[in-house]
Amino acid sequence: MEPLPYVDDQDRVIHASPEQVWPALLATARANGTSPPGPIARAMRLAPAVRGGDWSLPQVGDSVPGFQVTAIEPLRRVELRGGHRFSTYRLDFTLDDLDGHVRLHATTWAAFPGVGGRIYRALVIGSGGHRMIVGRMLRDVEQRVAA
Repeated sequence: MEPLPYVDDQDRVIHASPEQVWPALLATARANGTSPPGPIARAMRLAPAVRGGDWSLPQVGDSVPGFQVTAIEPLRRVELRGGHRFSTYRLDFTLDDLDGHVRLHATTWAAFPGVGGRIYRALVIGSGGHRMIVGRMLRDVEQRVAA
């Protein structure tokens, strides 16, 4: 797989063990990969387009719409890759065990080819929308742990 340009890195400290954070992270990833309406998925050329595998114990190759697991180290790291007509991207989640709590990192890399990609990047990255969405995902993980 070709390397992608770095976009950003966000993190959140969660007062829980990796054993508590890991299933919450997987549940959040699964929930964020809901299927868009058919025509939108086709127009965007979302890849992967469908859910595959058992997300309670994901393995390399499992997918939700827009993301596929490309590397996984249970309780430590999951790498997701995907794409659509305006972007190819990678999102890594890493858990750092800090003795009683976890620092959950989310690092994004992405390429935005062509004029459409540049416009899409301005709309999603330049507007701060991407930071808000990933930040919300990190908060969602924390809320699942607390529930």
